[in-house]
Amino acid sequence: MQTPLELRHLRTLLALREAGNLSRAAQLLNLTQSALSHQLKGLEEHYGAELFARKSNPLVFGAVGQRLLKLADAVLPQVDEAERDARRLVDGSAGQLRIAVECHTCFDWLMPAMDAFRERWPEVELDIVSGFQADPVGLLHQDRAELAIVSDVDADETGVAVHPLFSFEIVALLPKGHALLAKPWLAAADFADQTLITYPVPDEMLDLVRRVLQPAGIVPPRRTSELTVAMLQLVASGRGVAALPLWAVEGYLARGYVARQRIGEGGLTGRLYAVSTAGLAAKPFLADFVRLMRETSLLNLAGVSLL
Repeated sequence: MQTPLELRHLRTLLALREAGNLSRAAQLLNLTQSALSHQLKGLEEHYGAELFARKSNPLVFGAVGQRLLKLADAVLPQVDEAERDARRLVDGSAGQLRIAVECHTCFDWLMPAMDAFRERWPEVELDIVSGFQADPVGLLHQDRAELAIVSDVDADETGVAVHPLFSFEIVALLPKGHALLAKPWLAAADFADQTLITYPVPDEMLDLVRRVLQPAGIVPPRRTSELTVAMLQLVASGRGVAALPLWAVEGYLARGYVARQRIGEGGLTGRLYAVSTAGLAAKPFLADFVRLMRETSLLNLAGVSLL
């Protein structure tokens, strides 16, 4: 019997189950939503049945969809393992991947990605360069790291390869009941008389300061803290306001510990990139690690979109 079923269809169904909706599944697969819908429609026309209920939340797969998912769960791990083995035979699998991080909150999503990577590439020595790094890309040139996680990339940087990860919303954190919560969004001037609580890093590494306050000439009083939870405690007690990634504070917001407000009418968006040494860019294990970081972030963090 002829069948249109291909591995890409099985990957699509797995992505749909993991992501929970068409939009996020399309991002996982690096497809447009219309292309993904067309692919699913072709399968449904072949089988004469819907693969899943279109308006279900959470997503509910029909009998055909569940059977194909069972096939995907059985087949795709073996295919992926065979692909990795083939790459090992051709390119070698051993290596070292020391990661330098400039983002205080990156560990929320980086550690799960590292755990998954260790299972897939046990021969690769994976580690994090200890301490916060103000110039992680500089460590690549000093042979002290092979990968850096950064929020901005110098277009003139040479000898490195840039791997886009994801964008995310940065929100203002305020005490519950704060007067600024009555506004639809916050402008630069709204921070003028508020104590701004930040990490102890240079201003060029703070999106709120670099992109919102400095262009408007706003210089609010400042207070710093090394720990995210300490920053939120200060906010909750009325000692000031902060600006942090939505995914880093989602749990505190859900418990009503602090409140959030949009920064700017369209919101303030931050970005993260992985930067590797040029020589490492072609290694299969690096490509797999970048993919794992992207997928882990999209599936588990609030307010994230892939770059």
